Amino acid sequence: MKKKVAFICVHNSCRSQMAEGWAKKLGKDVLEVYSAGTEDYPEVKPLAVEVMEEAGVDMSEHNPKLLTDIPNEMDIVITMGCNVQCPTFPSKHREDWGLDDPSGGPIEDFRNTRDIIKGKVEELIERVNNNEL
Repeated sequence: MKKKVAFICVHNSCRSQMAEGWAKKLGKDVLEVYSAGTEDYPEVKPLAVEVMEEAGVDMSEHNPKLLTDIPNEMDIVITMGCNVQCPTFPSKHREDWGLDDPSGGPIEDFRNTRDIIKGKVEELIERVNNNEL
């Protein structure tokens, strides 16, 4: 049975969208993947979409979602490193990845964030496969 995982940040426009993209691509056999934010935002950051496309992950159809747009119980909740109070969301396991938001920075910052998130998603999938989560 797949584990339900939600990646949560403030705007759901960059880091949590990248994590959703990687998790859907790399963990489709073991994860049911969602992402959401605590505040409304008009679009996924174009540089986030661009750097994920470079890595073979299509996020062109992704849109920011709010917490109310996703199921209200998860097996795993991962916050991305909130600059404000991270939201409380019902889950069996919760962790914060403490990632800096590359928004407003150069494309290289987005690429670095993309690669860090990929590694963290791979570790998450391994932990799920090993029944650690």
